[in-house]
Amino acid sequence: MSDIFSRIEHSRTADEVVQQMESLILEGVLRVGDRLPGERELAKQFDVSRPILRDALKTLEARGLMVTRHGGGTHVADVIGEVFSKPVMELIVNHRKAAADYLEYRREIEGLAAEYAARRATSEDLALLSRIMARMEAAHQRADFREEAEIDVEFHHAVGECAHNIILLHTLRSCYKLLADGVFQNRLVVFALPAAREALLAQHKAIHRAVAAGDPPAARQAAMDHITYLERAMAEAERSSDWQRISRLRLKQRLDAGDVDQR
Repeated sequence: MSDIFSRIEHSRTADEVVQQMESLILEGVLRVGDRLPGERELAKQFDVSRPILRDALKTLEARGLMVTRHGGGTHVADVIGEVFSKPVMELIVNHRKAAADYLEYRREIEGLAAEYAARRATSEDLALLSRIMARMEAAHQRADFREEAEIDVEFHHAVGECAHNIILLHTLRSCYKLLADGVFQNRLVVFALPAAREALLAQHKAIHRAVAAGDPPAARQAAMDHITYLERAMAEAERSSDWQRISRLRLKQRLDAGDVDQR
């Protein structure tokens, strides 16, 4: 993190520091939970006095962008996901149609993000995306479902960052927050379906290839195909889970009734 803050060149006021920090948050450079360097080091990097830095941090805290934890330093606040307020999230989780609408929305918005990423990704963006892809492949080889699922979301975050559109970036982040908060069906169940892990890896590779090749139509189609697959896979997982539940109940009832040999 030591290289992301720039020296304040002009008036060296708290406002200048606040504006730079806000920009880093908006652009997704600083992310939720990131810890800032200590006061002395941060003042040095901005080339401002410590009183000016303290004023800037107080302003950022008052705006809900930073939080100070006792003995734990200053961190970027959880400012993502405000698109979906708590009452709305509670409505969403209690209505089955919302899951289908969520994926329908994601198909369109992720297609757009991948298209923009293919147009706008810098060499640094592509280097980061390649590193994430390599980690995903390594987790796949280890058959680590949970890590694969976590890297899956990280990959989509990175594609959104490659799109270089602030509104799109934060809209996508609010969508992924619904997954992280468990609002929708646990995505791990999809990884447990036969051949699903291989299919998902191939889909992420296709998105990565198209973005890296600078092919916007292919990137958009690959991203949309991925969400379409998720729609089918989640429906299948839910149906299979329901079948298992009914089968267990049927077996238990018949065992209790003595209709099935319990040996």
